[in-house]
Amino acid sequence: MEEDIEEYSTERKDTLSKFREGMIASLPIFIGYIPVAVTFGLLAKSTGLTLLETFLFSALVFAGASQFMALQLIQGGAEPIQIIVATFIMNFRHFLMSSHLSAILPAKEKPWLLPFLSFGITDESFAYLSTSHASKEVDFILGLEYSAYVSWVGGTVTGYLFGNILPPILQASMGLALYTLFIALLVPEAKRSLSVAITAVIGGLTHSCLAWLKIFSPGWNIILAILIAASIGAWIIDEDEEEDQ
Repeated sequence: MEEDIEEYSTERKDTLSKFREGMIASLPIFIGYIPVAVTFGLLAKSTGLTLLETFLFSALVFAGASQFMALQLIQGGAEPIQIIVATFIMNFRHFLMSSHLSAILPAKEKPWLLPFLSFGITDESFAYLSTSHASKEVDFILGLEYSAYVSWVGGTVTGYLFGNILPPILQASMGLALYTLFIALLVPEAKRSLSVAITAVIGGLTHSCLAWLKIFSPGWNIILAILIAASIGAWIIDEDEEEDQ
């Protein structure tokens, strides 16, 4: 009995230690999310969402780029089906990210945690886990992901409640934070892979052309740009892989 208690105590200490390590590793993400989340809270309030709606938006969706896109579509008067389809397509990468991580992470001893690990994945945490040689234990990953989650949800509520007291010039500059986060993710990959760079350029040019033509609504412009860029990008990447072989 005493041995079981001692083993449980040791295991619990190890779990907390790994969780704290994940929290420490998450500090750059934690800090980077705050201005973006505050900006989202500000924009959500100006769009007409209630505090509860804004809180649930971040707490249940937890997908920064898609949340901003959804707000833009709401402001533009897009139909609900357009918002749903656009955010679904944009977030489809999470299926791929969670599938990839589930294959390389040692979560077999705690399979009931897989849904929580999948929910907590973001572009930044996925990039860290995919490129870092740090611990891949479940408790470490939970600390990494949910520190970022607390930062995002807390920043959203803070922006909604207190964002208006910030100077206007600071409010405007914080809107750039989301773009800088994605640029930080995109540029290194674009430097390593021409296919990635071409795909990103195609997506931007396609959306710009569709917006200029004004044939479709803003919601469908985003959907079409994503589909076209992703299709061409997949074809280019397949061609590159065949040449490498």
